Amino acid sequence: MFDNLSGRFERIFKNLRGQGKLTEDNIKEALREVRMALLEADVHFKVAKDFVSGIAVRAVGQEVMQSLTPGQQVIKIVSEALTELMGGQAEPLKLLGRTPACLMMVGLQGSGKTTSTAKLARKLVQDKRHPCLVPADVYRPAAIDQLMTLGKQLQLPVYPSTVQQSPEQIARESLAFARQHNCDTLLVDTAGRLHIDTELMAELGRLKEILQPVEVLLVADAMTGQDAVQVAAAFHESLGISGVVLTKLDGDARGGAALSIRAVTQCPIKFIGVGEKLDALEVFHPDRMSSRILGMGDVLTMIERAQEAFDENQAQELAKKFRQDTFSLEDFRSQLRQIRKLGSLEQILGMLPGMGMMKELKKMQVDEKEFARMEAIINSMTKGERRNADMINASRRRRIADGSGTTVQDVNRLLKSYSEARRVMKQMMGGGASPGKKGKGRRKRAFFPF
Repeated sequence: MFDNLSGRFERIFKNLRGQGKLTEDNIKEALREVRMALLEADVHFKVAKDFVSGIAVRAVGQEVMQSLTPGQQVIKIVSEALTELMGGQAEPLKLLGRTPACLMMVGLQGSGKTTSTAKLARKLVQDKRHPCLVPADVYRPAAIDQLMTLGKQLQLPVYPSTVQQSPEQIARESLAFARQHNCDTLLVDTAGRLHIDTELMAELGRLKEILQPVEVLLVADAMTGQDAVQVAAAFHESLGISGVVLTKLDGDARGGAALSIRAVTQCPIKFIGVGEKLDALEVFHPDRMSSRILGMGDVLTMIERAQEAFDENQAQELAKKFRQDTFSLEDFRSQLRQIRKLGSLEQILGMLPGMGMMKELKKMQVDEKEFARMEAIINSMTKGERRNADMINASRRRRIADGSGTTVQDVNRLLKSYSEARRVMKQMMGGGASPGKKGKGRRKRAFFPF
């Protein structure tokens, strides 16, 4: 979502690096460009003004002027200022106190509260917590059913609310329900409401008094830009929120909300939603987000995703199969599934240093459906074919293509990718001769199905 802002910063810093020596005039010119870039990214105008003023004081100091690499020093100052603007460091949930620890999820209707509640519950399970979900939205049709369904997917207890109950009754009875099921965390999905609706805002106040939550989390839609900042300020003033969950950061919003909310409300962004799936919720790290914006990547987040997606024992077993040349199409399918857990290829490439601003990567259209197509082809094979690809002759390829709804050419392409991956990995493990020129030219295609 920060592509435009990153592009502007890239051009500004490229000009600075081209200066043999920085003067107060060219620094001011660069900072004027920074201010315009922030305003175009929908950053709050007061936030942009204060941000640039703070950088100006540091950038015209002797430390920068006398540096051998003044352009890089300015980049370092901007990076530190961006990190500070967004909160400095990640803010963990405060789950100490009474049991069950209650988290109230509040926000406008349509901001993604219900899905974010389930995503957060999944993350708490990974942290060895035992959450219970509470659907307290009795106004939106099917809101209760939606959270019930998500809770079933996560195999978590869900308080059986009904539309005949009042939100206050649900809040009181859910506390006893959580204790009966030995849950240490209660996630309450409240109804969406406008911050100007005094009656519904008063209802949130009553729920807060009953639940005594350790966290009141505002779920805000990043796609709404400055409206998200205004909503956060209004909810904080009337309810006293403790943090923000910013959703839809995988969209094409300009990013102003992420840069403004902390400065305007003094409430930290604790989580960001980066997709629709239940695993698409990340802890918000200001330093990593600053690095992404400035085109320096986010390798730490990519490593964390990989550690979550890939099992260490499976990786060791896979390495053993490559060495012994027993890597089958079943193993290939397993690897495709694990790669998909990392997120879209566009997101992964955006986390690599320098990759986010490369024009050729921005233009590259990655067909995410290709992974599903490849898996469908493998699923259409018999167990014997998956374990011994050499037996797949022309007639078998036609049958596999018909069974998977693809073409023989698609089947051939998959088998070629599998063969190349097997060959290259065996060479990397020291099990084969070094590839010739022809092999080098085909290596990329073996791993990226586009």
